[in-house]
Amino acid sequence: MKKRYWALLALIFLVWLDWYIRAPDAQSRELTAVIHSQGSPQLQQYPYPFKVFRVEPDGTAVMGTPRSFEMPAAKFLQAAFPELNTRDNNDPAFVAAQQQLGKVQDEARGIILKQPGIKAVRWELDRDWLREQGIVLPGNP
Repeated sequence: MKKRYWALLALIFLVWLDWYIRAPDAQSRELTAVIHSQGSPQLQQYPYPFKVFRVEPDGTAVMGTPRSFEMPAAKFLQAAFPELNTRDNNDPAFVAAQQQLGKVQDEARGIILKQPGIKAVRWELDRDWLREQGIVLPGNP
C-alpha cells in the first residue's frame, strides 16, 4: 500500500512539474489574451490559436506558429482544412488558405509589436499544439 501511495505522489509531482515548466508566465498569458481580445474575427476564429510562449529579456516576444521550414504551411493547412486540395499549389482555395494564414499570422505579430516593452517577434514552431492535433512532425514518430 505504501508503494502505491508514494508512486501516486511521485506521479502527481511529475505532472505538476511538467505543467510548471511548460506554463507560460504572466506576461505571456497577458499578451496572448491581447491577441484574442484585439484580433479580427478571422484571427479569433482561425484554427490555430496564436500565442506568446515567452518574452525574452531583450524584449523579443517568442510566438507560436503552426508553420516553419520543417513544417510547411501546406502540411498544416491540409490538417486544418481537410477539404483543401494541397497537392495543387495553384488551386485557388489553397492559395487563398495560404494567404489567410499569412494574414492572420501578420495580424497577431502586429498586435504584439504594439504592446509596451515588446521590440521584436520571433516565431517558434508550436510542436505541442501540432501533436495534439494529430499532425506528425518531420523526424518524429
